Amino acid sequence: MGAKPGWVSRLKSGLRDAAAEPALLALVDSVVFALTPGQGSAAGRHVLIAPPGGGNIGDQAMIEAFLDNTEGEVVIVVRAPRDVAVPAAHAARTQVLALETLVYGGLPRRLGDIRRYRRLLRGARSVAVVGADIMDGAYNRRASVNRANLARLARQAGVPARVLGFSWNGRAHPQARDAVRAAARAGTRLMLRDPVSAARARADGLDNVIDAADTVFSAHAVDHAAAAELLRGVAADARIALVNASGLVGRALSQVDEYLALIGRLRARGLTVVLLPHVSRPGADDMTICREIHARLADADTLLIDTLLPPAAIRGLTARAELVVTGRMHLAIMAFYNAVPAITLATQGKVEGLMQLFGTESLCVEPSTGFGARIASVADEVLDRLDEVKDHIAAQLPLVRELSRLNFA
Repeated sequence: MGAKPGWVSRLKSGLRDAAAEPALLALVDSVVFALTPGQGSAAGRHVLIAPPGGGNIGDQAMIEAFLDNTEGEVVIVVRAPRDVAVPAAHAARTQVLALETLVYGGLPRRLGDIRRYRRLLRGARSVAVVGADIMDGAYNRRASVNRANLARLARQAGVPARVLGFSWNGRAHPQARDAVRAAARAGTRLMLRDPVSAARARADGLDNVIDAADTVFSAHAVDHAAAAELLRGVAADARIALVNASGLVGRALSQVDEYLALIGRLRARGLTVVLLPHVSRPGADDMTICREIHARLADADTLLIDTLLPPAAIRGLTARAELVVTGRMHLAIMAFYNAVPAITLATQGKVEGLMQLFGTESLCVEPSTGFGARIASVADEVLDRLDEVKDHIAAQLPLVRELSRLNFA
């Protein structure tokens, strides 16, 4: 049997796209909510709409921070069970519920999941959407709109709703902007995680904006023992720099030579370099680029962490480091968590606000050709006055942690 004509394939693709359009889904959602009675299956529980997860340490860290700061039973709504790992300390009170099409799917399959979500809301104590950098439509317009609509629907069902610690890039997709605006007008609390994002959100006409900070600043666990085990071949008095190369940055820019130059400078300053991937999934894999850099170095004194670690172990490693260089913002957050300076490549307009929170704007570097030399120059400046820089970050931490805790007030 021959291949289908091109027009048939295009028609089917067009129908699939139309069936996943946010405006249509929002209309269907409203009808389903009107016709589907709530049930008491989630009475008294917090409902958390999870980020994509599945190979992203930052996503896992935000989920764990929510569990650390929330009392009572929690239902984590995910696309697939493998997207999240529930720490043993929270396992007895946490349910992971896979609603595959709720955020990412289209009609008609999504009808069943939106009905389940409606039932889940009856008697729920709260709904929280992990906002991160996924609300402004920069990565996935439809998913951003759907997340905002889930918060809006929770408010219409009488359930308190929040979008937790998120950034706003100032170039939000109009549909994402309108959906978040509608959620806020319905009473959803928008917890912006930095002053730059909060100003952009207000400029875009978003109501109910609250100046907060990233939820991970409120995380509890730091696994020093895991860090010590990972560094068991490194001298106890070694000065350590953690270096992350982002697969996301690598989509548009060759990075290997940049990092080779940077690591050479760090090694010349007497630091032991640890290459640390933070995300490993198709299309944005840090593991691949970190392995390539390590192979090119052929340096026995440069260590590659060849796996994704739990967030507590990452915080254990950052506590041991003098300096962090990263293309991933949540690694920077987990460095600042321990008052360790983190030179960070700016992506999606989300890093500048983090640096403003700490008054460390000079640590933000544009990822363009020659960034390795620019980072090396900034690293020299930081290392030359390391105690002063660390003391400055430490002085800002109490306020940042207070802002972070507002996500859970």
